[in-house]
Amino acid sequence: MRRLVIALACLAVVTTACSESDDGDAADEAPESSAPAERTPTVSEATISDPLPDGFTLASNPTIDYAAQGYEQVEYLLSGTATAYSPTGELTPEGDWTVEPSSEAPYTTRVVVTRPVDADDFNGTAVVEWLNVSGGVDASPDLTLAHVELLRRGYVHVAVSAQQTGMEATKNADPARYAELSHPGDSYSYDMYSQAGQAVRFDAETLLGGLEPERVLAIGESQSSFRLLTYINAVDPLVHVFDGYLVHSRFGAGAALSQAPLPQVDAPTPTKVREDVEVPVLVFQTETDAAALQARQPDTDVYRLWEVAGTAHFDMYGLATGASDAGDVAGATAWFDAMRAPSTNPVSILTCSLPVNAGPQTYVLRAAIAALDEWVRTGTPPPSAPRLEATNTDPTSPEYAVDAQGIAKGGIRTPAVDAPVARITGLGQPAGEPDQLQRFCRLFGVTVPFSAEELTALYTDHDGFVEAWNASLDQAVEDGYVLPEDAEMLREVAEQAAIPS
Repeated sequence: MRRLVIALACLAVVTTACSESDDGDAADEAPESSAPAERTPTVSEATISDPLPDGFTLASNPTIDYAAQGYEQVEYLLSGTATAYSPTGELTPEGDWTVEPSSEAPYTTRVVVTRPVDADDFNGTAVVEWLNVSGGVDASPDLTLAHVELLRRGYVHVAVSAQQTGMEATKNADPARYAELSHPGDSYSYDMYSQAGQAVRFDAETLLGGLEPERVLAIGESQSSFRLLTYINAVDPLVHVFDGYLVHSRFGAGAALSQAPLPQVDAPTPTKVREDVEVPVLVFQTETDAAALQARQPDTDVYRLWEVAGTAHFDMYGLATGASDAGDVAGATAWFDAMRAPSTNPVSILTCSLPVNAGPQTYVLRAAIAALDEWVRTGTPPPSAPRLEATNTDPTSPEYAVDAQGIAKGGIRTPAVDAPVARITGLGQPAGEPDQLQRFCRLFGVTVPFSAEELTALYTDHDGFVEAWNASLDQAVEDGYVLPEDAEMLREVAEQAAIPS
């Protein structure tokens, strides 16, 4: 349970004010891309330690049996000299920033590598997650939400402790193990992350146990996605480390480029992804991430925006049921059952005012990782997704158009919203007191199960429900928003469900 409580703390609580911008409707025919050109990283090399003894501190690490999945988890220390950056011109909302090195400082950080034991199981792609520190600890929300896809497809996952808050918490959790950790401040976090990514590529003999990566992807959720946004606009043009980016649940602005004790340099609101980015960027948004609605931009040959109906910034899967999902029907059933019997108490120390969102984020995120990997592998971009139908883009009071069941219109569709058994939304949860843990609840959305009478009115009988569920699922697979492996399990779940009850 302690792991779940810490997982709760991995989420950002950020409000931003956004200025008006393009409404960002999806392009009907977005340009096709070709395979990106190879780039040579240009950052300083980090020194990698021998593997640390078994055991490590990492919040929201799934509790599944990694050995049974053919995987192992190993921790290393990385040491080097990191660079901070300062702007040479205005940081514009369009993201076309130019920066230069401003100072250097020594550091020692750590990474946790989740990797296949058998080299034949490795698919050639390493996913490097910028750990989230919003709760005051190093947490890996994307590993929790997407570990099923990562492990079954043979990815390597590398969790990077890039920020000072997480590193200090890690040291406090085990002072003897982590005595060498040293962080010069978050102005240096971007280069620390670069050096970790470069180590994945060029020091794979040590860091990946001899696995040879062909692609290195960057990923980060919530506060970490804000930092990735700044990284893409400011740092990527200089360092050329990553082959693609999955920016997960961003809000209106990027993170500060520089901060105390160095000069404070904030990103503008809104912040868009620079149009001349050299490698693919997939931005994945839930309904809760409405502060970014005014930062929408059209799809291009290197940019995609996926907005997913029925999803919340974090949800019941991320908080609880996903921890033990081994990628089987039992895991899919637990996800479905959470829509029918949602909880106001997703972890022991937190009670929200309303039952939290139990939506389909995990399934679409799995497809997003596969789509980004394919994009980088072959140059074939993901589909251009429909946008959520927003009726109010003010980040302080966002609203979406909803159907007769109260479910958001538009966006990426799944059976959870097109053959629903509950009203699921990313909005509607009271904020809670600002100095209380309950303030996180507003990021968790709401689930309201349909009554037996409502289900009968929708589907008449069980066969009607299964038919509607599978029709929506078939369309989601065809569109590329649910993977075939997951669809197979979700069909079985629907067949077994007592709907209507």
